[in-house]
Amino acid sequence: MTKNISITALENLLAAGGVNLVDVRESDEFAAGHVPGAVNVPLSELENRLAELDKETSYHLICQMGGRSLRAAAFLDGMGYDVTSINGGTEAWTGELEK
Repeated sequence: MTKNISITALENLLAAGGVNLVDVRESDEFAAGHVPGAVNVPLSELENRLAELDKETSYHLICQMGGRSLRAAAFLDGMGYDVTSINGGTEAWTGELEK
C-alpha cells in the first residue's frame, strides 16, 4: 500500500529539515514553479532514471494535484523504494514556489 501525507504534514517535515522531495511533473511544469528544495524526476522518465534514486533513502513525491505522484509512488514502492506521495500536490502548497 502506498503511503501518503497531506501538504500540511509536508510543510512540517520541510521545516524540520531532511526531506528528499521529488517533483514528478514534466520539466516545463517544474520550471514554472515548484516547492522549494524539490528535485525534478518526471514520471515519464522515472523508469530510465532509477539509478539516481537510492533504495536506502526515503523520498516524498509531489506533482500538481496528487495523481502522478501516486502512480510514481506505486511504481517505486513495487521496486522496493521507501516513498510517500503528497496529497494535493503543488496546487495545495500555500508557500512561495521556486522558479
